[in-house]
Amino acid sequence: MGRFRFSRLAAIVVLVAAAALATGCTDRPETSPLYHASAPLPDATGARHPGDIAPAAANLAGPHIVNSGPETYRVGSGDRLRISVYGEESLTGEYLVDGAGTISMPLISQVTVGGLTTGEAQRLVADRLRDGFLRSPNVAVQVLNYRPFFILGEVRTAGQFPYVDGMSVQTAVAIAGGYTPRARKSRFKVTRLTPAGRSTFMLKPNAPVAPGDTIYVDERFF
Repeated sequence: MGRFRFSRLAAIVVLVAAAALATGCTDRPETSPLYHASAPLPDATGARHPGDIAPAAANLAGPHIVNSGPETYRVGSGDRLRISVYGEESLTGEYLVDGAGTISMPLISQVTVGGLTTGEAQRLVADRLRDGFLRSPNVAVQVLNYRPFFILGEVRTAGQFPYVDGMSVQTAVAIAGGYTPRARKSRFKVTRLTPAGRSTFMLKPNAPVAPGDTIYVDERFF
């Protein structure tokens, strides 16, 4: 009889321990220290924005446009392009992409290249030249200078700065003179123009920056 009572008591203890373990392994969404990656983050006013990404996914938010190759980077206003047309020195040269995303070339006048990859831009220029000007144009397009980035908020010198290939958010802060004493240093709001439109991400200090990004350094609350 004593052995039976001991076995029954042991079984009850095992069941209670298993239930407690199962409960402890399940975090409620409202008590989890990190927001779910698909959930928008609140800004300083408490409002949540659909384009914002949780800190847990910060390094995945937004592709590194520049270092991912010429077929991924998309040309935008402020970029300076080198366009080479083989055998045509009068067409070969440097072209600045204006605010409307266009360049002006001899013979073909205005060409809209904003939002295109360099490969798409070179095919467009070749098609325009082939349409009544050159029989078989050989065109190459490369980015000489990327459009600037912007940094605002709690940095010592907010404003517009030349983009440096491979730079991170932390590098951008250094270029802007460093943080003010009130700066929040753990995450940053970055607005980027993508093929789908303007998007806003919450990024960590080591996250990459793309040309044309606007970085906002928030004020900390304590």
